[in-house]
Amino acid sequence: MTGSIVTVRVAILTKFYVMPAAPNEPSSTDLLKNSTLYREFQAEREEILRHKWIESEKAGQDIGFERALTDWILKHRAKWRKARQTSPASGTNN
Repeated sequence: MTGSIVTVRVAILTKFYVMPAAPNEPSSTDLLKNSTLYREFQAEREEILRHKWIESEKAGQDIGFERALTDWILKHRAKWRKARQTSPASGTNN
């Protein structure tokens, strides 16, 4: 319930306080979603969710996002980031 209230408030604030982009210019949302930082955030989030699923299956119950996040950061993040930085497919070496 709280999440939907926040979404509505953000939508209202965005509508009234953010200037619309010119017809041929990308919106701020488009710029954000196309940014390298946002793509990296999304890729990392996907890895954490994958880790959550695997560890939850092993435990026989949902371990929760916070536990999966902490576990993934401690056990896998450094190696994952290093592999992403050296991989040309990640798009971070441009």
